Amino acid sequence: MTEAPRPPPPHPWRTHVRAGAILLALMIVVSGLAYPAFVTAIAQEIDPGAANGSLLTCPNGTVVGSADIAQNLSAGALGPSLFWARPSLTDYNTTLGAASPPGPSDPALLALLNETLAYLKNGTGNSSPTATLPFWWVAPSASSVDPDLTPSAVLVQIPRISNATNLSVPTLMNLVNAHITQPPLPYLGVPFVNVLELDIALLALQGTC
Repeated sequence: MTEAPRPPPPHPWRTHVRAGAILLALMIVVSGLAYPAFVTAIAQEIDPGAANGSLLTCPNGTVVGSADIAQNLSAGALGPSLFWARPSLTDYNTTLGAASPPGPSDPALLALLNETLAYLKNGTGNSSPTATLPFWWVAPSASSVDPDLTPSAVLVQIPRISNATNLSVPTLMNLVNAHITQPPLPYLGVPFVNVLELDIALLALQGTC
């Protein structure tokens, strides 16, 4: 009578632990080191500026911020003389997520309305609830750190800046028009102005940047 074949003995548990450790180390090297280094090298070749954070600098070389992140330009001594970005529900803090705006029955809506009216009054000199103002000037973005504004939302601030800097309205209008970025294709977006880039040019025009 032929003896039935015996199954191979099970692998010792040390074999499985060693294989798991080798696989884990390999994945860490590939996913945590090799792949990021490969992507970074390609990004540095294709667009080094964006790969390094899209940093914006004054003509004197001082780094001011990133073209991708809005700042609270209304604060500080220079606030009245600068163009402001869209209102922010997080005070332009990139580490905080923006909550959904309060609904019509939420008591917080009144507080938000009062904050918005104060922002409008300080930014344009017009706090009337019936004022006709660009949507991008009165509404926070989804991220609350959107660095761009539509041209109309920038132009509405010119009277305030003209009074604060003694620069003429035509001079400021020409400055804004020179910083309008058109969409890559018609009907594929809207014209916009990067507010921080515009303010750097404004400060350079006054010789303070």
